[in-house]
Amino acid sequence: MNDQATVGDIARLTGVSVRTLHHYDEIGLVVPGERSEAGYRLYGPSEVARLQEVLFFRELGFGLGEIKRLVERPDYDRATALQRQRRLLETKAEHLLAMIDALDAAVEAERHGTPMSNEDMLGVFGDFDPAEHEAEARERWGDTDAYRESARRTARYGRADWEQMGRESAEIDQAFLALMAAGVPADSSEAMEVAERHRSHISKWFYECAPEIHAGLGQMYVADARFAERIDRAGRGLAAYMSAAIEALSAL
Repeated sequence: MNDQATVGDIARLTGVSVRTLHHYDEIGLVVPGERSEAGYRLYGPSEVARLQEVLFFRELGFGLGEIKRLVERPDYDRATALQRQRRLLETKAEHLLAMIDALDAAVEAERHGTPMSNEDMLGVFGDFDPAEHEAEARERWGDTDAYRESARRTARYGRADWEQMGRESAEIDQAFLALMAAGVPADSSEAMEVAERHRSHISKWFYECAPEIHAGLGQMYVADARFAERIDRAGRGLAAYMSAAIEALSAL
């Protein structure tokens, strides 16, 4: 590749649309270093390297605002970031391979009319048992309206719903883990944004998760060894980091 490339060259190499690259330029995420005599954006080696980092972060589920704040941190180091991204992608690859195996098993079960247990269908999503979450919340905080709402919603979920819920939950876990790997504090704005995504995820799939309920769940994630162990299967220290981010969010 030449020292400089046009936006069209970059679009062809990455599969990212020209419009998206223009947007990255407009928000200051990846800004071409020069312009041609005709006014076309030109990307040099440093801009291409920055775009590579951004695209890796996008693959890990980061939003553009989160990425911009990370790459603009004063202590940001490209080599360290790439190493951490590799570890996170390895974890994601392992999870995807497990998902493929689970899908293959589901296809075979459908072909042969063989019923699958709840563990076989949902175990790939981290052994998450929403009923156990709800019962625990009801026992500790007496929020029976939330419990009834969750039971009503989940009763009509099919396999596709559970799979979608699991994917979204895994993306939130990966976002937390990426921040942990980058050394971003749990009480940072970036971590609190992910904590808010976590709260919204619960509200979307189970019950309206008010801030005070969310704060209680965050405390439970570290106070109860069962939940801490389950959450930490996605990455060591995740439960404590998630709990701290939820606590910081609740203190606002």
